[in-house]
Amino acid sequence: MFSLDEDDEGEISVGESSDAEREMTPDIPEAPSVKSFDDGGDFEGASDVDERTLRAFVVAVIYANAAVLLVSLGPMVWFFEGLSRIGPALFVVGLLAGVRTYQTYRSWNRSRDEADESASDPSAEADDTDADPTAERPEA
Repeated sequence: MFSLDEDDEGEISVGESSDAEREMTPDIPEAPSVKSFDDGGDFEGASDVDERTLRAFVVAVIYANAAVLLVSLGPMVWFFEGLSRIGPALFVVGLLAGVRTYQTYRSWNRSRDEADESASDPSAEADDTDADPTAERPEA
């Protein structure tokens, strides 16, 4: 009754999608490209960032990594190795590195706030007569 090809006889397509499934399946979106600092290997993208911001970030990352390492390593050295002088010293140095991380952030934040205030405050700009004390002032 049914005309079957001899090649397809008895075969079932298990892993293949039918035409109806292909029509109902949504298209897979592509991920957008992301610009990173090291696209070309020469850090040319870092020039887009303010120099003081980049410096504060790098310094804070170094201090924070030292703080995490030393705060966790100090008690382990004290407990597992029994070094009762080195362990607490490492822990205290780690705490100081954490405090220095916070100080670096607060210093950067204050300098950014001061720059924003001076840029938005028109009264902060000096007149030409205020800049040069030897200039004569017109009398009213």
